[in-house]
Amino acid sequence: MRVVLDTNVLVSALVGHGRPRRLLIELLEGHQVVSSAQMLGELGDVLSRSRLGFPKGQVDDFLLILVRGSVMATPVDCPGVIAEDPDDDVVIATALGGGAQYIVSGDRHLLGLREFRGIRVVSVREMLDILGNGN
Repeated sequence: MRVVLDTNVLVSALVGHGRPRRLLIELLEGHQVVSSAQMLGELGDVLSRSRLGFPKGQVDDFLLILVRGSVMATPVDCPGVIAEDPDDDVVIATALGGGAQYIVSGDRHLLGLREFRGIRVVSVREMLDILGNGN
């Protein structure tokens, strides 16, 4: 199974020990996480913000784990899908470019789509349920 994890899910996976982290580990171990240079660049920017308090070395280590564990995709041009937040289009473009079946997000704009060109958009809890680990 190929899955794109939105930046908000990846930040939650690094910050906490709950469902997002469990999902990330399960996907890295038994499925294919799809990402792109654009998405990892955004993640690096978010994690480097001083208010989160992550040392640069920890951010670099997390990004390296993701690069090594992910299928890197070239996003497909698909502007204007999320009119309310055009920055979300890169998530969809990455999923399309990487042949993903799912996008996992906590973003209301993406979740509101529910599906785009055969790619289901689900929450962390829904993805864990799909994988049979919803506890």
